[in-house]
Formats: sequence, C-alpha cells, structure tokens
Amino acid sequence: MNFDFTTLGPDERYRLLTNFVGPRPIALVSTRGTSGGTNAAPMSFFNVFSHEPPIVVLGIQTRPDGAIKDTVRNIRETGEFAVNMVDMALAPGMLICGLPFDAEVDEIATAGLTAAEGVLTGAPWIAEAPVAMECEVEQLIDYDRRVLVLGRVVHMHVRRDCLDAEGRYVDPATYQPIARLHADNYVTSDRQIVLKAPDIATITPVREVRQ
Repeated sequence: MNFDFTTLGPDERYRLLTNFVGPRPIALVSTRGTSGGTNAAPMSFFNVFSHEPPIVVLGIQTRPDGAIKDTVRNIRETGEFAVNMVDMALAPGMLICGLPFDAEVDEIATAGLTAAEGVLTGAPWIAEAPVAMECEVEQLIDYDRRVLVLGRVVHMHVRRDCLDAEGRYVDPATYQPIARLHADNYVTSDRQIVLKAPDIATITPVREVRQ
C-alpha cells in the first residue's frame, strides 16, 4: 500500500508514523515555572541527536483544544527542563504524570515521586529515575501546533548500579528503559542481543555502473 502524506489528515499521519517508527524512547520531562510550580509529563517524540554539542530534541504538541501544555509554558518561561528516562519501576508514575491534570497540580508529587533539585538548572529532576539529564534550551522551532525543543544537556544524573564496575558503560542487566510502540503498547529492553558487523575485508562490494 502507498500513502500520500501530502493529502492525508493529521490523524492518519500520526497513526502511520507512531505505528511504524518505534520503539521510541520516553522522556519524562520535568519543569518548574516562574511561579514555582512543578510539572512532569511523558513525551515519546524524543531522542538524542548530537553529542557535540550534547543535544536532545522534544516534539510537543498543543492539547486537543489548542491549549498550550504546562511543559511548553514552563520551558518558554525558564529555558530549562530535565529529561528523566523511564524504566519499569518508574512506568506507573510516568502514566500518572501523563494524565490531563489542571495546571496547579504537581504531577511529580501526585505520582508519588520525588522532585530533586537540579545542580546546574532550576528544573527539578525525578530522584526515582535511573537516568536524568538537566537541559538548557538551545532553540525552539514552532510548527503550527507543535514546537520542537532543542535542549543542551548540561548535567547528567546516573544511578550507580546502571553503570558497569568501571563506571564507563551502561550495565544492561540493570538499566532497562522502556519505549513506546503504538497506542498503549510499550517494550522493555530486558532482552538484549549483540549484533556485530562483519569484517569489511570479508565482503565483496558491488560497484555502481555509471554512464
């Protein structure tokens, strides 16, 4: 089947993209507004796009009625946010944080989680997260109802048991983040496999024939 994205409606585009581009890592984004209120919300339009500079990107859409989400409002006000990675232990809290609460509700406390103070930013991070990244806004790109948030990672909190003995690499037996597929379907990384590329010397390349 073929789908012409220039003629499809937004619901159809969303269904196709989120069904087939996956799994997508979940960013549980925590923020604090200028008034002091804290907020947390999960985002699955998220990934890391660069290590030099260290840039993560969030894609955040308005609510169905067009209202700006608390996360976006706080990010615009302060220029800061934290990305908390989600594992199975944090998943129940993540789902609570995703509910459409009123702006004055503290989602972190409501989910039974602990807001920890940032080291280099004013944005809180979630102490129960296996990994959290403090970020400063690098750039905001607005597309109609959606904003792309480019954030520069300035500090990273990693739970010690998520690293190997030398503290250099992730321990896959302990750090097992979950990711979103489609609708309410998620996957976890508790089953990991190793795939190694073959030695290039053993491969016979096929050359292009150019006119």
